[in-house]
Amino acid sequence: MPSLKDLRNRIASVKATQKITKAMQMVAAAKLRRAQEAAEAARPYSDRLASVIANIAGATGGDDAPALMTGSGKEDRHLLVVFTSDRGLAGGFNAQIVRLVREHIRRLEAAGKTVKIMAVGRKGVDILRRDHGDKIVDRMELRDVKQVGFANAEEIGEKVIDRFAAGEFDVATIFFSEFRNVITQVPTARRIIPAVAEEGTTTAPEARTGGNLVYEYEPDPAEILADLAPRNIKVQVLRALLENAASEQGARMSAMDSATRNAGDMINRLSISYNRQRQAQITTELIEIIAGAEAL
Repeated sequence: MPSLKDLRNRIASVKATQKITKAMQMVAAAKLRRAQEAAEAARPYSDRLASVIANIAGATGGDDAPALMTGSGKEDRHLLVVFTSDRGLAGGFNAQIVRLVREHIRRLEAAGKTVKIMAVGRKGVDILRRDHGDKIVDRMELRDVKQVGFANAEEIGEKVIDRFAAGEFDVATIFFSEFRNVITQVPTARRIIPAVAEEGTTTAPEARTGGNLVYEYEPDPAEILADLAPRNIKVQVLRALLENAASEQGARMSAMDSATRNAGDMINRLSISYNRQRQAQITTELIEIIAGAEAL
């Protein structure tokens, strides 16, 4: 049984931890609002850009579309771009994304495909290298970046495009956590090469031409797509980064709130044990005093 001194030290230690988790919860709550606003602001732009590209691609008939839109014609080699955080203490945020990646890898390998991984975020590398370390071909960390911006997405997007141009893969898929609310963050996989139309996007002629209207493109659709296709990849990467940033803060806020409440429960239990043991010690001392007085 621990002594009273041990219990006092334990209670003081848990109280110090509780102060830290409470402070981290407040910091995450402050960062969450800004990250959530950035993620929500990026969604309409990325969705609209994908819709525009899908409509223009429909006008070309797919014959003159750039390789980033049509792919290499094969689906043998897959590049998985995995976005996770550089810091921990965010509950199951990183584990959920990696779980989705592992399931995707199992399906691809069962189909005889070759898998390569580009990891953005230190935590993803730490988890994936246990089972798939040989598949990691590149890694990036953003821990020194105060606020994610297009420059970060452009750097990652350029790396993906360069690897595709070098013939290193046929299909590229990004993995991130889509922010819904503080409690819910949904692990998401989205293919970016070759580009696919988002749900709800149509390339039908009547939708593309607005009924009886026919649009003429200047310059020609193929030239427009050659410029927009790389930008679309970078915009989708930016959206993944922003969604991840908001999801990370939401997950951390929830995790630290739970940790703070758990610390409070532990303090209560330790305080009860401390009071009981102290009462027992006082009772024992009183019995010894009374027994000594009677002996005299």
